[in-house]
Amino acid sequence: MPELPEVEHVVRALRRAIVGRQIVASEIRLPKLITPSSVSAFNRRLKHSTILDVNRRGKFILIELVGSAGILPAQRAERAHDFVLVVHLRMTGKFLYLTTDDEIPKHAHAIFYLDNDRRLVFRDQRQFGVMKLVARSRLSSTKGVSELAPEPFSDDFSMTYLKEVLGRSRRTLKTFLLDQTKVLGLGNIYAAEALFRSGINPFKISAELSAKRIARLHAAILDVLRDAITDSSTSRIELEHPNGFSYGEAFERFWQVYEREGEPCVKCGTRIRRITHGGRSTYWCPKCQRR
Repeated sequence: MPELPEVEHVVRALRRAIVGRQIVASEIRLPKLITPSSVSAFNRRLKHSTILDVNRRGKFILIELVGSAGILPAQRAERAHDFVLVVHLRMTGKFLYLTTDDEIPKHAHAIFYLDNDRRLVFRDQRQFGVMKLVARSRLSSTKGVSELAPEPFSDDFSMTYLKEVLGRSRRTLKTFLLDQTKVLGLGNIYAAEALFRSGINPFKISAELSAKRIARLHAAILDVLRDAITDSSTSRIELEHPNGFSYGEAFERFWQVYEREGEPCVKCGTRIRRITHGGRSTYWCPKCQRR
């Protein structure tokens, strides 16, 4: 499943490709993708809408649209966007940006026909992805979005905030960090990496973390996400690639503990350990993260 840095890369790729384009028509081949909306109502609302921007809230991709009446560029700052196409990729969702000569791939469940003769295709082999159209004014109260913790690079994700939410939890730290309503952006990979960078044991009780360790953890969370987004993400997004992405070599340089069971720690040489914890694999160095 893509984590926040990968979703951020998808957002940036989409922004480069489709902002300013008009959706001439849309085709939904898997009705459950847009449940509870009807296919006819969904397609009718999207028809002739213009894509104004692409953003992100957590792992939700936000394609901001204005209806067919349209607005002039100079007016965009004065008028709220009409509605937002909210997309969650889940496990296998991907976007493709295809020409008219490109074959529509298997598992293509939504096709958006654009005014430049391109097609934006949503492909999802496991069929867990979701889409919904939401009024811009109601986005912050939309189920799934409203429960999310502050964005990690926002002022709201402060040391004070992290100390408060940690102090209210008796869960182990690794489990706590995976809760997107408490700390946003850390999936299994980056939680393991942040804990290693901060030198904290993943099985420590959240409320028992000292102020000094909270400071280290806060810095490590930001550092690991920033590094992943800027130059070391686990995947490179290519919307014109047949699969919507291609794996590079960055992950081997970037991961210091994740999927390195039995390998020597990059800091002390101790063998990296792994156990199943909370239904997920947890990797850590028993020496560098002993407390």
